[in-house]
Amino acid sequence: MKIEYKQASIEDAALLVDIYNASFYDDYVRFGSCPGYGQTIEMMEASIGNHLKHIILCDDEPVGCISCISMGDGVYEVGCLCVIPEYQGKGIGTQAIRFVKSFYEDWNRLTLVTPIDKKENVKFYTEKCGFRIESTERDGNVDLYRFVAER
Repeated sequence: MKIEYKQASIEDAALLVDIYNASFYDDYVRFGSCPGYGQTIEMMEASIGNHLKHIILCDDEPVGCISCISMGDGVYEVGCLCVIPEYQGKGIGTQAIRFVKSFYEDWNRLTLVTPIDKKENVKFYTEKCGFRIESTERDGNVDLYRFVAER
């Protein structure tokens, strides 16, 4: 299994909408809303224009996306890490976090949020990726953990 990363361009907007929808459909059904699900191509084009995104390729097939936002001073927010369901559980997400840590050489602190109820995400980020839970937040009707990884 060969994993590579390709920087997304505006031309990748429709592909990313499909990847996000496949990856976040279960969250949309479970929580009644999900910011990653149901974006229009225009919304994704704007997001690509504002935030650096990398398409995750597995054996040359697009299977996911990871994006980060620089908050300044070596702090990066992982805005999205998604892998389509048929490729989950294969170590692709763990490799994507390692990719971010090598791509953003100046990182001192990585942060992200995920729903508290998603026990598989909590386990993934704490046990596989070295994050710790820093605090809780709320987005609409969803309680979130804020995770932090520091050098």
